[in-house]
Amino acid sequence: MAIPLKKVLVSDAVDNACVELLRKHGLDVTCRYKMTKEELIQEIQDYDALIVRSDTKVRADVLAAATKLRVVGRAGTGVDNIDTEAATRKGVIVLNTPGGNSISACELTCALITSLARNVAAGSQSLKEGRWDRKLYTGEELSGKTLAVLGLGRIGREVAIRMRSFGMRVLGFDPIVTSEQAAEFGVEKLELEQIWPKADYITVHTPLIPQTKNLINENSLTKCKKGVKIINVARGGIVDEQALLAALKDGRCGGAGLDVFSEEPPKSDLLRELIQHPKVLATPHLGASTGEAQVRVAVEIAEQLIALSKPDSGFSVTGVVNAPVLSALRNPSNTPWVSLGKRLGSIAAKLTLGATFKGVNVGIITQGHVTENMRFLSTAVLSGMMSSRTANGLNLINAPVLAEEAGLKIAQKHSGNAESQAFVSVRVGITGMDHVVTGTSRGGESWLLSIDDAVFSSGVPLNENTLLFQGTNASTDCTNLIGELVKCGVVITNMAVAVGNAVWISVQTHTPLDKTVDIPNVKAF
Repeated sequence: MAIPLKKVLVSDAVDNACVELLRKHGLDVTCRYKMTKEELIQEIQDYDALIVRSDTKVRADVLAAATKLRVVGRAGTGVDNIDTEAATRKGVIVLNTPGGNSISACELTCALITSLARNVAAGSQSLKEGRWDRKLYTGEELSGKTLAVLGLGRIGREVAIRMRSFGMRVLGFDPIVTSEQAAEFGVEKLELEQIWPKADYITVHTPLIPQTKNLINENSLTKCKKGVKIINVARGGIVDEQALLAALKDGRCGGAGLDVFSEEPPKSDLLRELIQHPKVLATPHLGASTGEAQVRVAVEIAEQLIALSKPDSGFSVTGVVNAPVLSALRNPSNTPWVSLGKRLGSIAAKLTLGATFKGVNVGIITQGHVTENMRFLSTAVLSGMMSSRTANGLNLINAPVLAEEAGLKIAQKHSGNAESQAFVSVRVGITGMDHVVTGTSRGGESWLLSIDDAVFSSGVPLNENTLLFQGTNASTDCTNLIGELVKCGVVITNMAVAVGNAVWISVQTHTPLDKTVDIPNVKAF
């Protein structure tokens, strides 16, 4: 699925490799840095894509003004400066560069751990000031100590691998990583309540979301081993800074390595006191600040924009934050099934007879090996269902959000023998009535197999040349339908009839019909 991108605005300083690569592939790039919000709102109206780092705040009001915007890309990992919910509702794709700064952030984490263990910063400053405090800055070996890694994504895994080489035992916590997966890179997965009393060092590598805000807090610090050391190179706010300062003061915490803060630059009295504490080693958000990482994230975000606009470019989309269906569409074999889902959803919506969607249940059943892992079909079906009820702007990114707001409830499951024919059924349930539409994909085209109990013996193609009608009497309805279409100058190439409780008539025409045809007792779909 190509997304037309022509004009790109870069509002934060990124390595010039990004701009050069975009321009090489024909995109028009403008760089404007340090704009006020008002200036950004005025400027963004003319662009299809926006590239930011951490300075630009892409909030709901900015997105509302961006009438042409299709993509926001962050040259970095976190996207807390982008209102992803507002972007999703507007149908704007949010991208990041998940692998671009992983090594740099990992290496800084390891540097902070080793520096805390050996009092490197304090010892260096002492010597610079003319003192020789060898006994004062006696450290500890990391070998035999226990490191807890909270968040086992790219960075967390790299940290675990490197610190195991120091002889550390590594524990880990991540709700979406299994114990078997963690064991593959030498980590023993435990729950948080098991980790707190065991860890000598704790490092966090999670995004800042409601579930991780103040993950390390007064309560957890009290449960930790006395003298535990805390490292945060992820996001400010994951560690409760007030609780951390209190633990440093009373000895529960033996040291902290902090690269990120809840306020950047830190200005509050609390943060100033925390940074100045003798057991704190603090750096000014340097996790991604290496020459290699800056080039890497710049190139990675540019490659993703090019991949979206030119699917045959050879680049891939690796950092979709809010539209998992796009990952499925990177595989061309999935595209026909997305089209099928949208077409079945459109028919299913019309079967609700104009009912509001509030409380409507949608069930998707897939069968056959090909469809076994097509979770993206729910998005495609919702997109089709909402297309007849929603103003311009609906797409595969915002369809699930808009459907939820409309009251649609959807569930999907796979059923049947893997060797059986691959098909998709969409069931819509409204008060006192259920309807089922079933179809499949053949040769890259969408085919309708049945509606409720009416089965098309060979199926009918669903394309722009197909007309679908509902009637009550096969013989008279078909005769009337053909007569009216011929009067309108329509050339009919094929016709199929499916009879059940209702009569369904499919007509293929030589060219798409460009007007409405009214036929007595026959309803056009």
